[in-house]
Amino acid sequence: MKISLVVAASTNNAIGKNGELLWTLPNDMKFFKNITWAMPVAMGRKTFEALNSKPLNGRLNVVITRQKNFNGNGVVVVNNLNDAIFIAKEQDYKELMVIGGGEIYREAIAIANTIYITRVHHVFEHADAFFPEIDEMKFTLEANQDFFKDEKHAYDYSFQRWERI
Repeated sequence: MKISLVVAASTNNAIGKNGELLWTLPNDMKFFKNITWAMPVAMGRKTFEALNSKPLNGRLNVVITRQKNFNGNGVVVVNNLNDAIFIAKEQDYKELMVIGGGEIYREAIAIANTIYITRVHHVFEHADAFFPEIDEMKFTLEANQDFFKDEKHAYDYSFQRWERI
């Protein structure tokens, strides 16, 4: 099973604050939807709650939580990343998309094959959630496409694909 991480992270690897994104980039939202469409997406409970506790349409949603009796309507609830991988395999998917948050990313990066990252070229000092550092001894940058800020995008950003070496 291929494990892919999908994330938008700033230059200092910030991904959020108080359960919310730090920016609005419409092209990133389109990219995220396209890359995860019809795929299983695994996320932590806090990420699910940041989505207003609503599953993402067109995807098998798997929420990872240690909370007993957690009830997520329209999602599969598991207790750990290995169970999320098992569910995706059982449903005959070939790839699992891990979509956050920081704690889940830290665990999943050790077994990830691919990282799809929207790199937001700005430093957010007051974030409280972060993506782990990409180890360039383990991953290589295979694709990079740069975009500049405009009337809909407040920051320069890049779509990058990193592959495990």
